[in-house]
Amino acid sequence: MLPEFIETERLRLAPRTPEYVDPLAVYDYCKTDAPHIDEITEHVPWRPHPQPKESLEFLERGAKKRADHETAVYVVRPKDGEGGAGEVAGFAGLNFDWEKDSAELGCWFREPFWGRGYSGERALALAALGFEHLDFELLIVTHHPGNEQSERAITKYVNRLGGRREGVMRNAGVESIEHGGGVDLVRYSVCQAEYHAAAPEQAVAFSDADGESWP
Repeated sequence: MLPEFIETERLRLAPRTPEYVDPLAVYDYCKTDAPHIDEITEHVPWRPHPQPKESLEFLERGAKKRADHETAVYVVRPKDGEGGAGEVAGFAGLNFDWEKDSAELGCWFREPFWGRGYSGERALALAALGFEHLDFELLIVTHHPGNEQSERAITKYVNRLGGRREGVMRNAGVESIEHGGGVDLVRYSVCQAEYHAAAPEQAVAFSDADGESWP
């Protein structure tokens, strides 16, 4: 149902599973004293990993949700020619809501890979997956009201996709257990008709585990 690999001009995406990502590498990037971890986790619903087992469980959840057709989440790595080629730059994917015929974009990147435009590049690739191959009617993306960096990136690629900013949804996001309660979210959306009218151009290739074109 899902492509194993997604390639854009500068990025290669592979499934967020232990098969494709070393749990200890994830732990190095996500542990409590990892570089820039406070900045990375300030606006995301997860907290730093206190032990390597949390990183393994993170990858195992990705594998299970993929197998259950709940998500299409990938590890993102820069391709050859990019700084940090082959390293884990971050994670990105789509969360499916089959009943509402919609999918939600999400991602986070390590600090060394901020400011390169990778968020928009992976968003256009995943939009192509969601609309052109999985035939969802609606694509959604949200950010916390105070996350100015995400606001700039999301506004740019949502406009390119033909979508719009809907506004602030009060107490709509679920914060981590550690922080408790809910949080406000700024929501954007793109419907399939808007996407096809905008016809955003970006080279993207999907392939299966054998490297053959998908589907």
